[in-house]
Amino acid sequence: MKELLDRYDGILAEAAIVERLRRNDDIELDERLVHAPLLYCDAGRDALARLYREYIGIAESGSLPILLGTPTWRANKDRVMASGISRDVNADAVRFLKRVVEELAPETPVKIGGLIGCKNDCYLPEQALSTDEARAFHQWQIDQLVSGGADFLLAATLPSVAEAAGIALAMADSGLPYILSFVVGEDGKILDGTSLQAAIEAIDALAPVPPLGYFVNCSYPSFLKAALLPGKALGRLIGIQANASSLTHAELDGSAEVKFEPVVEWGQLMIQLNRDYGVKVLGGCCGTHGEHLQYLSDHLR
Repeated sequence: MKELLDRYDGILAEAAIVERLRRNDDIELDERLVHAPLLYCDAGRDALARLYREYIGIAESGSLPILLGTPTWRANKDRVMASGISRDVNADAVRFLKRVVEELAPETPVKIGGLIGCKNDCYLPEQALSTDEARAFHQWQIDQLVSGGADFLLAATLPSVAEAAGIALAMADSGLPYILSFVVGEDGKILDGTSLQAAIEAIDALAPVPPLGYFVNCSYPSFLKAALLPGKALGRLIGIQANASSLTHAELDGSAEVKFEPVVEWGQLMIQLNRDYGVKVLGGCCGTHGEHLQYLSDHLR
């Protein structure tokens, strides 16, 4: 992973997965585990594979590497146990995604990230775990993802530095490179009110093995306020998976329709983050699809 970051100035990450699956009439998402149980039915596997194949194909057309996340964002221990699924869903998800990549045999690098999320609501930092609680709670899922053979670990849509710090401690013990991805508001701050700079400095100082780098996700590109970040923080901010809409999280969370700004407007902001501020990994979150990733591929190459 470090060699990949050192070698390429531009790297793709996947665009939306869950939000696109929600609008697929052929499948039904699980109330607790969202898209993870799709691994265990033909229609679900086909729907997942189509999205991953589309994104890999876009990366390959631009001769760019791509980072993919397993469909395990909500597959933590409490949710898996409550669902009644007895299988090793996290490891199965890694193996499924590895098969998708192997079948395509792309010439450009594809790295598979074992994906986890916060325990509770990603938009409500007051529900976040403490550092000690997070380290203990997330260890189970992290161990499963490691056993499945993930290339790296990714904790995404994190609203709180305290829970992120506990995840960092658990991931540091795994032996795999890992990335932490925060949600930021319109003010450029993490939803618990912490600046990105302060969060990065605190976690880098705490973790015995610091993260490979940091992402922002589930936020519009302009929310990042990159021009205000000091150079040291920018050097540790390696990626963004941005929402397609500039609406606030409260506005998006209450919307029944997909919201988005013009792809060109979104794409120009993303490319600027890469060109002017050195943010290497660009991908999409809520409301994005293949057209967004294609814009990035066309302009990064």
